[in-house]
Amino acid sequence: MNEMSKKPRMPDEVGVPDPMQYMHPLSVKNYGQWDYHDRPKPGVLRHVAKNGDQLWTVRAGTQRQMDVYTIRKLCDIGDQYAEGFVRFTTRSNIEYMVSDEAMVEPLIAELNANGFPIGGTGASVTMISHTQGWLHCDIPGTDASGVVKGLMDMLHSEFIKEEMPNRLRITTSCCQINCGGQGDIAINVQYTKPPKINHDLVANVCERPAVVARCPVAAIRPAMVNGKASLEIDEKKCICCGACYPPCPPMQINSAESTKIAIWVGGKHSNARSKPTFHKLVVANLPNNAPHWPEVNAVVLRIVKAYKKDAKHWERMGEWIERIGWSRFFEMTDLAFTKHHIDTWTGARKTMNASAHVHF
Repeated sequence: MNEMSKKPRMPDEVGVPDPMQYMHPLSVKNYGQWDYHDRPKPGVLRHVAKNGDQLWTVRAGTQRQMDVYTIRKLCDIGDQYAEGFVRFTTRSNIEYMVSDEAMVEPLIAELNANGFPIGGTGASVTMISHTQGWLHCDIPGTDASGVVKGLMDMLHSEFIKEEMPNRLRITTSCCQINCGGQGDIAINVQYTKPPKINHDLVANVCERPAVVARCPVAAIRPAMVNGKASLEIDEKKCICCGACYPPCPPMQINSAESTKIAIWVGGKHSNARSKPTFHKLVVANLPNNAPHWPEVNAVVLRIVKAYKKDAKHWERMGEWIERIGWSRFFEMTDLAFTKHHIDTWTGARKTMNASAHVHF
């Protein structure tokens, strides 16, 4: 049979690839048969199967946006000091799985020697999740990964220890669309002024209907300016979200004066003990002061210290605030409470239907 007469391979309509081929052999062998797991020390997990098999996992923090040399280094460590099986968490920690407890400490020593801290498990400040920032995104007002660098330099000791009341999830987002999701503490860009439109370029660069459709509050409409097809903004409707900028760069919203940083607290995704919650604004108009963002670091550290000192065991940030009240929270963190913190938005239901236990 020649090559031309062979039946072509049909595509596999099965969604994601089979994960079993990438898993540690003990994970495959004991799939669904684990008896329990524990944490012998920060950054180390132990899973024990019903048949007595043990699988040890070492979690190391990375810089998330990694060059090829760093990835090769991490893989070389896995080949030499582990058993060649790794996985990345959603927060870009790397985890090495080994079947022999004797391999754990040499693996930890090698990771630490190469600048990869061990931790992020249990009641710790976990690796900060962030959006793409200047490197990949087309809309950022700041570099989310740079903010992460400044914060984790400051909070490194809380990553390698488990001394927080509960896990502390921090997120950063480089614009107000907030791809970073909800967090116990969230650092997001806020735009304080509507976009400035370069009317000479709009007709040549922008697909105007797409820009109009992109606005979530219908604040953009077509217009003729100086005899040229352009766009205009109803500034009374505009919420300064920046969504119009990616499809139309002449609608510039970033500037040193209008791009600020805001800090939010109390968000979470899980249903444990309480329903998922949206984070809420506590500090606004902090300077977007690259490359270290010292003003942001100072406020976050103040919140982390107050939470660590006063929260009860297993309380998440939002649960702690719910217990002590917002007035007490602002007193303990020595932050200013203003009229802008009062939630007067009438366009949402009280529950936001955020819980997995949906009710109306």
